[in-house]
Amino acid sequence: MAELLTAKGVTRDFVIGDGSVVHALKGIDMSVAEGRLTILKGRSGSGKTTLINMLGALDRPTSGEVFFDGEDITKLSDAKRDEIRRYKMAFVFQSVALMSSMTAYENVDFGLRLAGFDEKKREERAKRCLEEVGLAKRMDHRPGELSGGEQQRVAIARALAHEPKIIFADEPTAELDSGTSHHIVELFKRLVLDEHMTIVMTTHDVSLLEIADRVYTLEDGEIVD
Repeated sequence: MAELLTAKGVTRDFVIGDGSVVHALKGIDMSVAEGRLTILKGRSGSGKTTLINMLGALDRPTSGEVFFDGEDITKLSDAKRDEIRRYKMAFVFQSVALMSSMTAYENVDFGLRLAGFDEKKREERAKRCLEEVGLAKRMDHRPGELSGGEQQRVAIARALAHEPKIIFADEPTAELDSGTSHHIVELFKRLVLDEHMTIVMTTHDVSLLEIADRVYTLEDGEIVD
């Protein structure tokens, strides 16, 4: 498969309160194949979230390059990076960040509006994505009326609705029980197989790794496996 995303020699340093430097990432080299589920595994503090922020153009590396869809996104302006995130990328976080006053359907439709999706196709697309994640009968419910797993599925439906090239999921199962976590990861895998999505997910849960196409293990800001 073609590589959609590549990191070359990526480092990220942070200066903390006492003036000392924390080397959060130390020369990361990795690639993400199109139409595959890639997992970044590691303990808290290993650099997973920092790395996903680099790959998803949410932050810039101290040094190194990140190529997405054939373009070095580390050299782009902030406006261009915003545009790439809005139209070509999507994000699912540990906290689902749904609008509490909106129904599941309205949350997905709102995401489509922000992405500038064709107005005539929005309703059909929002409903189809909610059906895709198994929430056809719950789309008129607000987040407070949904379980944690259902809320995360709404967040996933919102992420895939505008047909991004890649979805980044940062610890999407951390606040869910083990059974629900497996259902969410199996949903990701089905989206990869059926919708040909490309997904990069972080986790510290080793029980989820068997479903991935590729796993990178991080320790202290370095890929060790």
